[in-house]
Amino acid sequence: MTSPSTLRSGALSLVSSVVIGVASAGPAYSITATLGLVVAAVAVQSPIIVLLAFVPMLLVAIGYRDLNAVEPDPGTTFVWATRAFGPFTGWMAGWAIVVSDLLVMASLAQISAQYTFHLVGAHGIGSDATSVWVLLLGIVYLVVMTVVAVCGIDVSARVQSALLAVEFGMLVVFSVIALGRVALGHAPEGAHMPELSWFNPFAIGSFSDFVTALLLMVFIYWGWDSAVSVNQETVDPRHTPGRSAVLATITLVALYLLVTVAAQAFAGVGKEGLGLANPDHVDDVLGALGSAVFGGSWIGTILVHLLFLMVLTSAAASTQTTILPTARTTYSMALHHALPAAFGRIDSRFRTPWFSTIVFGGLSVALYVGLNFASGGRLIAEAVTAIGISIGLYYGLTGLSCAWLYRHEFASSPRTLVIKGILPTLGGLALLFAAGWTAVTSWFSAVFVLGVGTLLIGIPIYLILARATPPFFRGEVLARKLPAPTEDIIEADAEPEEDVPVHS
Repeated sequence: MTSPSTLRSGALSLVSSVVIGVASAGPAYSITATLGLVVAAVAVQSPIIVLLAFVPMLLVAIGYRDLNAVEPDPGTTFVWATRAFGPFTGWMAGWAIVVSDLLVMASLAQISAQYTFHLVGAHGIGSDATSVWVLLLGIVYLVVMTVVAVCGIDVSARVQSALLAVEFGMLVVFSVIALGRVALGHAPEGAHMPELSWFNPFAIGSFSDFVTALLLMVFIYWGWDSAVSVNQETVDPRHTPGRSAVLATITLVALYLLVTVAAQAFAGVGKEGLGLANPDHVDDVLGALGSAVFGGSWIGTILVHLLFLMVLTSAAASTQTTILPTARTTYSMALHHALPAAFGRIDSRFRTPWFSTIVFGGLSVALYVGLNFASGGRLIAEAVTAIGISIGLYYGLTGLSCAWLYRHEFASSPRTLVIKGILPTLGGLALLFAAGWTAVTSWFSAVFVLGVGTLLIGIPIYLILARATPPFFRGEVLARKLPAPTEDIIEADAEPEEDVPVHS
């Protein structure tokens, strides 16, 4: 019988786990906030970027699957990178997860609030991202979703299923109607039937534009790993989360390709009118296209409002599913003595990491308020690009950790070498390169400060904790190898593992 001091095991099925993985990516929110920026970088080549960004995502997802099959720990990359490369690398990987999730929360709260006002017809307020009413409602969303996350993983999964159904349905309807209007000649000036030339990567103007677009698209995919972070609350925790991660990435690429092709065919890639690269709506393409796609009839008006509801529910769902993996990462870090023990506290009724969840929710509110007032709210938009740096870091480390920890098995079969070695390594290196490229090319910009600066804050925190609770940081808690396959829930008072090198 599961102890009340552990997470609620068996609460999530394969379907629920996939739902959490897909919902965490916030498809509608991610597309409306990022697709215009991708088009601005590579114009009509956006569809091939959708496919190319999917490749490293899938390869890293394979790494997640194979590592989780042996060690289903909610700390995911934090634990695996520690085993592969030592406490500093592992701790910084965990910190990268926390940083990326914190940075995105401000944007999610802002979008949720803005689209709520759009939904009720208060477009004047909804169009002003820095409005005090948008700020207050955004804070309410963060508080409510934090409470939902505390109330139980099964409650969270039911909420996600309802929100994702609206989101998926409306994205498909939007795409089908947009493509239908193009085919029938009822689309605005600039519309064009889809062409195979859109899938030619060599037509992209420069390598810098290619990498920029690729990392932006990585942000759109980001979130599927939430399915693995809730591994110990899933049925068959060794296998279901890994399968869910792979299924979530495949589901996302199909949806993103459909919406990208449809939006580009309908609106074109120009910088005027409805063109996706128009600076006036480059960060809100679905909101800009809604009325044009659905028309002005009463049915069109209903569909436009459903579109607003879709983006709202997407941002709200992603808010909640961002809280889930972060709280479980810090929970795992505490149980492995890499954070104060308080972060490992479990609610006796709901069996969720309530302290980690509440702390993350509180920090999200504080950061949202700070970014909202800094530079007139422009830093929130910059944060979306900056997030790619921390995403690339911890996804990349996961791919490399898989290859390193399985290296002793490569001689056993060519399949093992390819699946557990070559593929995760290629995915990991691609994402690390993209993250590094963005960091270097954004030198002295807000993107650099938010992306690299927030990661560097983790170093002094690491050093302080290393003095306060040294066992983990001396390498005395997690062995530098994968353990024997297990489904056991890690306990708050877990003993150091055998064969761990102890340094005097």
